[in-house]
Amino acid sequence: MTAAQRSPWLAPLRLALAGSGSVLVLVEGTAGMGKSHVLHELDALPEAAGARRIRWRCGAAEEPPDTADGPALLLVDDVHRATPDERQWLRRAAERPRKGLATVLAYRPEELGGTGLPLGTPAVSYPPGLAAFRHRLRPWDVERVRLAASETLGERATQEAVVRLHLVSGGVPQVVTDLLAVLRAGTGSRCTASDVDAAGVPVRLAELVLSRTGALAAADRPVVWAAGVLDEPAGRDELLAVAGLDEARGRDALLAALAGAALSEVAEGRYGFAVPLAAPAVREHVPGPVRQELHERASRVLSRRRPAPWAEVARHRRAAGRRKSWLRAVEKAARTAVESGRHQEAIGLLERTLAVPEVSPVDRARLAPLLARSAVVGLRSDQTVDVLTQVVRDPGLPVDVRGELRLDLGLMLYNQVGDLAAGVRELEAAAEELSEVRPTLAARAMVALAMPEWPTGALPGHREWLRRAAGLARDSGNDVARAAVAASRASLAVVCGDPQARQLVAALPVDSPSAGCREQAVRGLCNAADAAVWRGSYPWGRELLAASLDLSARTGALYAERTAQGTRLLLDWWTGQWAELGGRCEQFIATTADMPVVAADGHMVRGMLAFAQGDWAEALRWLTALGAPSPQCTRMPLAAATAGALVRLALARDDLPAAADQARSAWAAVADKGIWTWAAELAPWAVEALARTGDTAAARHMVVEFEQGLEGNDASAAHAAAAWSRAALAECEGRRREAVRSYRKAAAAYRALPRPYAWALTTEGAARCALAQDAEHADADGGPAQDHPGEPDGADGADGAAGDGRSRAHAVASLRHCVDEYTALGAVYDTARARALLRAHQPAEARRPGRPALDDRLSPREREVAELAASGLMNREIAVVLHLSPRTVEQHVARAIRKTGALSRRDLLRTSAETP
Repeated sequence: MTAAQRSPWLAPLRLALAGSGSVLVLVEGTAGMGKSHVLHELDALPEAAGARRIRWRCGAAEEPPDTADGPALLLVDDVHRATPDERQWLRRAAERPRKGLATVLAYRPEELGGTGLPLGTPAVSYPPGLAAFRHRLRPWDVERVRLAASETLGERATQEAVVRLHLVSGGVPQVVTDLLAVLRAGTGSRCTASDVDAAGVPVRLAELVLSRTGALAAADRPVVWAAGVLDEPAGRDELLAVAGLDEARGRDALLAALAGAALSEVAEGRYGFAVPLAAPAVREHVPGPVRQELHERASRVLSRRRPAPWAEVARHRRAAGRRKSWLRAVEKAARTAVESGRHQEAIGLLERTLAVPEVSPVDRARLAPLLARSAVVGLRSDQTVDVLTQVVRDPGLPVDVRGELRLDLGLMLYNQVGDLAAGVRELEAAAEELSEVRPTLAARAMVALAMPEWPTGALPGHREWLRRAAGLARDSGNDVARAAVAASRASLAVVCGDPQARQLVAALPVDSPSAGCREQAVRGLCNAADAAVWRGSYPWGRELLAASLDLSARTGALYAERTAQGTRLLLDWWTGQWAELGGRCEQFIATTADMPVVAADGHMVRGMLAFAQGDWAEALRWLTALGAPSPQCTRMPLAAATAGALVRLALARDDLPAAADQARSAWAAVADKGIWTWAAELAPWAVEALARTGDTAAARHMVVEFEQGLEGNDASAAHAAAAWSRAALAECEGRRREAVRSYRKAAAAYRALPRPYAWALTTEGAARCALAQDAEHADADGGPAQDHPGEPDGADGADGAAGDGRSRAHAVASLRHCVDEYTALGAVYDTARARALLRAHQPAEARRPGRPALDDRLSPREREVAELAASGLMNREIAVVLHLSPRTVEQHVARAIRKTGALSRRDLLRTSAETP
């Protein structure tokens, strides 16, 4: 019963039903607040089962009920509609109550005729023995609306849709319920704020507000019409000015509208509709000529505000039929929004305006650049792309305007939409069209082409574009153009490991008085932060991320803010901050669902988390499906890292041909680009894939090419990956002593970064090779290796020398540390693999002779199998991980399900954790 269950009057009501005392509860709520629902809940009280339950509705021409004998629960609805006789009967019942009678009266306060007294005047003389309470029903808050949306739409409703639903409904439960019924029938897999707006006005609400308006005298209705046209709460003077009423006549009309519940005082001194969605219902039924006059007066009233709400002024001017002044107001509104950093507001207004066919080419040429610039700084909109594409094709556009639009359209296609080929075409065309007429803008097009992250072009070409842009910017003397060059030069310096990178980043104009310069600075900070994180400069990357997020928030650069948030996901993945990381990735992907280039960071991190957690099918879906962009539409470092994850997945599944094909393709793309730091997440797995397929020559070439490409380059993550790659090659070729050394070198580098997952993987590799070498030596000697106290152990520099028992002990201890690290991270797959290796090499625990105890506890092996099965791996995949036969795995799964009582393989994750 939610609100009723928390009410102080519930206990007295129960006592009255038990025959002790009497109680009166006044349930007060405006239309649609759920008064009848409260009465229904009270009718179902267990305490009411032994009492007479009487339901009565006022105004229904029913005889008053008999409440004379025994405990009774009298539930009266629509008291505001009571006839004089009914009201008199209710007054007598309240003034002369008897023991055992619980009376609940429900009514709409706005329909009490202004007295506020549910039973009229004079006030009721409540006797001393009566417990009287008032229960006011309140609108739902956003959280309660979210719960209702979840119950009706499941996971389809976005956060923006829920907020919009709460806003337009005013939180009135009946309106929320009616809107959700429309949305359930009319939306697909995703319900957005636009869907809520398209749902229209529910029938119940429309008829209520129209009936209340129609009940007013004709002379009083204009004040309600004015509220419908304004579509926002307004002060008395503004409302009467829009209605066209003088002070005396307007005062009477407003009082009549309030008394008739057609309007409400929604805030102190401000009048409008309690449910905002009522405004369009009223507005649509105002006669056309009158509505135009109301809009004209509204535009004049609002333009006198300081500051003037130019977007609303534009809306009213258009509705009044004033096309030229409408477009002037649109331009003022857009410029004001841009100057304040509210780019999304400007985008929406300009998109709607330019979509109107009647807008002339001259006006389009003036407004389209505003839209383009806002869209580049803000978030992607498919409608913006469509609008700009159409405008660019207009043959009547001046060359400089077309070039400027091409520039911004190219940036959107390039950065946000991910259509690289189209983006490059537009940017190159813009550079040519603008080089003579607008060299400053031409420089910005060249700056965009100088950015190396995309698969198109090679590093020398990017540097040439930057050189040309710098020349144009220098000659132009334009601060924004110079800031654009500085931002690209700084980020390219970080990418390439230039010793001056930190100095160039520090010199970005973050405090410039020019908004354009600050926008370029935030772009430079975001790109530099991303580049620093890919290079393994994690502390610096974290500092740059904080600075870029702060500046993007202050400048309203939403696109930059989203890219920085994606980089933070990468940073947290690499540094082992995995707690709730999967959920954050999914939320980020949902937020940026219409921006695949930006969402790609979340896809890769979520896919790698799923792999580490043992859910390989889920990993593949996040990496290649569910909206993940193709390699051709993904930034180069991310494409290489995603390819590395897919190679590792194929290796784990023992699909060597697929692993080798993926490795060769991704490696060729990195080699063409020539920025070898971006191979760090690909190289170890690509080398292993080629070596395990027998193409050791190509694997060796990869290692050499990678190391040569990194010479003189300060990229910690890439140098660690190079040592790992050499270790993987040595292991595949059977050179285990060298493999141990290289794995340990890589592990030391990853620990210093720090990267705990990569440290555990390389430490496990060193232990695996050391133990394999020890086993080979034991086989050659005809027995196990013995300890040699006079020799150094592995922790002090031993490289797994044959026969060194202490090296074996060190390897086993290292494996235990790996298991601990994997477990702490939640890497189920890696934990099981390392445990299996550990069990194969550590001494078996001694047990007493005889049969083992037959109880329901899981054996260590069964627990490993259960964890992997619960994470989503199939029996064949578990067999590969644990080096068992599929039949043995099947038996372990069956025993684990029987012992734990699990309902399914997935349920094993819960039940195995509960089983000691």
